[in-house]
Amino acid sequence: MKILVIDDDVKICEVIKLYLEKEGFDVVMAHNGTDGINMFKQEMPDLVILDIMLPKKDGYEVCREIRKISNIPIIMLTAKGETFDKVLGLELGADDYIVKPFDPKELIARIKAVLRRTQGEVNDEKVVVYPNLTINLTTYEVKLEDKVIEMPPKEIELLYFLASHPNKVFTREQLLDHIWGYNFMGDTRTVDVHIKRIREKIEKDKYPWRIKTVWGVGYKFEI
Repeated sequence: MKILVIDDDVKICEVIKLYLEKEGFDVVMAHNGTDGINMFKQEMPDLVILDIMLPKKDGYEVCREIRKISNIPIIMLTAKGETFDKVLGLELGADDYIVKPFDPKELIARIKAVLRRTQGEVNDEKVVVYPNLTINLTTYEVKLEDKVIEMPPKEIELLYFLASHPNKVFTREQLLDHIWGYNFMGDTRTVDVHIKRIREKIEKDKYPWRIKTVWGVGYKFEI
């Protein structure tokens, strides 16, 4: 999973990067608000660690901009510890709030807690669990209401990838690159065909999740 750190303190960024990479996360960094928003759109991270006191655009403005286009988790990381600042950050859409100076181990624990709340249950065996749906990429098995659903490998890989990034929109080109690889010679209709087949096998109106078409863009696993 990829984490974007937006903080103008380079040393703090490097410390966070060191601890996160030890936990197996990919880390990208930006040191001002404008670059942070651009980096977010370019990298599509799974979580953002966001400082409030930033050059060009402050963290509140960055949070607003991200929330216009994405529901991915945001953890505010700042020297401001007043209740008003915390409440404002949470009201703007932040998922958690940590005051500097901080213990990196606490930050890691909070990141994992936020991801558990927002990403469903994801473990080291590459299993994603949602109500009535289990996708196991280790065994290449999909269960709907405890019944195994027959799917070819690419359908399972595509479903697992989308379900591992809930509410995050991917273009057809991005899905082709992730699932079929950069050297794939087919076109984007391949994605449409696989999505159609997956929907026919698992989607019902009673479930709190679905694969949603975002017209003009691509697809997302919506919860």
